[in-house]
Amino acid sequence: MKTNFWKLIAFALILTSCGVNTDTQTGEFRTISAETLKDKIAGGWAGKMLGVTYGAPVEFKALCKTFEEPINWVPSDVIGSKVQDDLYVQLTFLMTMDQCGIDAPAKKFQELFAKAGYELWHANVQARKNYFDSIFPPQSGSPEYNIHADDIDFQIEADYIGFMCPGMPLTARKLADKVGHIMNYGDGVYGGIFIGALYSQAYFENDISKLIEKALLSIPAESDYAKIVNDVILLHRHYPSDWRAAWKELEAKWGSVHICEAGAPFNIDAKLNGAYVVMGLLYGAGDPLKTMEITARCGQDADCNPSNAMAVLGVIKGLSGLPEKYREAVQKMGDTLFIFTKYSFNKAVEQTVKYAKELTVKNGGLVNDRELKIKIQNPKPYIAEVSFPKLVADHRVTVFEKQGWQFHGDWAVFNTNDEDNNNKLFDQAKYSSHAGDEAILNFDGTGISVCGNWMKNCGKAEIYIDGKLKRTIDNYFGCANQIQTDMDSYHILNLNPGKHVVRVVVKGEKRPEASAANFYLSKAIIFKTVDKKNENYKFSFQN
Repeated sequence: MKTNFWKLIAFALILTSCGVNTDTQTGEFRTISAETLKDKIAGGWAGKMLGVTYGAPVEFKALCKTFEEPINWVPSDVIGSKVQDDLYVQLTFLMTMDQCGIDAPAKKFQELFAKAGYELWHANVQARKNYFDSIFPPQSGSPEYNIHADDIDFQIEADYIGFMCPGMPLTARKLADKVGHIMNYGDGVYGGIFIGALYSQAYFENDISKLIEKALLSIPAESDYAKIVNDVILLHRHYPSDWRAAWKELEAKWGSVHICEAGAPFNIDAKLNGAYVVMGLLYGAGDPLKTMEITARCGQDADCNPSNAMAVLGVIKGLSGLPEKYREAVQKMGDTLFIFTKYSFNKAVEQTVKYAKELTVKNGGLVNDRELKIKIQNPKPYIAEVSFPKLVADHRVTVFEKQGWQFHGDWAVFNTNDEDNNNKLFDQAKYSSHAGDEAILNFDGTGISVCGNWMKNCGKAEIYIDGKLKRTIDNYFGCANQIQTDMDSYHILNLNPGKHVVRVVVKGEKRPEASAANFYLSKAIIFKTVDKKNENYKFSFQN
């Protein structure tokens, strides 16, 4: 067996050295030196850190528009990466592998990040709450239990998976399937798979256009995520030197196609922000500063997106190929710990190298002190998942509107500080802790999200739809001293079109650790099922 195995390797290497294209042949091996592997992994982590700090000052400063003000960044600002969720969440996943092995179950990944002391948002914080409500993967990321299923969360924390899978996109996809469904589904998972595939392929592909096309092979061609990336490719071909013209066309088609924060200009959708990553890579043309700038100026989640784009360049170029000032800034903080983790840049590189070698061997490759012979994998698309087919937000109904919610019982007004308006107090929600108090809303649509606050003084309520008890929910949230307002407390989708009634009944009950049994209501979001406006959309040059 050993002799035949080495003959197979020798044959593959001979074909490669003779210029024969063996990419489509099963059993192709590619060799990478241990030094180059480490350099590329270091470049990926460094790019992640540099990109997130470049965009941090302009995060969500440009909504539905490009950011046109100066971006004042210097490489030494990379020290700020130690407090960024783009880093500490996925480092928690690495710590899970350290403790429980590379094949740790998804529930263990969810547990460690649910119990971590840092704050989380959107799909991540819902997955955290789901853990404490005994909702585990893959249900914790599913549309039924996570209204943020298509959000960006997994996309910004899947880097480590691609870093440790050189030339192995199938292995990266398998890991992404497991971890991604902790907090996401559908396009939300595809974002992480696509980003991971970019890194996996970047070890052996330097041409950015080809790299993007190869990464697309890991997700379903019929998915909206693949469609928007292909639109960016098309727009880049039509406007090869004008990214702003391309951005305008992309925004007109895709800018309002999202569920989370429905009706607001704020867009945390994975596919739109992933399109900005691709736009930065194509128009940046391999230049680190230009890539970060364009990606950040596209707006919305303008720190996460240049972080992903710059990390791709980091793997392509390696740490040694990045500008000297960038290298020096990262290396200067080499042993600085990222918050709530046991990881520094140097340890992240060390452990990622370790896992890359383990996965190489596990997937049929060979490793010694000098080099790795990696058994190259042909990418295959992940199964098709759609989180919210043809679902669009129709309107919102706050608890303070005269025509809307009907309250019965002793409901009080909760006010809080408006951080966007000099911390002035404003009426944010209504709450009650009295058993039997009710809130009723009549609505016309195919779905509803009942929103309220998650706090340490929260208790339980029952949700009825059209007179039928659907679920008992508990809005207690005691993690990381984080107060969450206007959160999705309960949602139901795919109702028959027409008129429905939601009734919220306060139970006056709480868990032992809760300080009170308050149930907070702030608004409802009403959904309808319609043909989305972008399905038959044509760009200006296609008419």
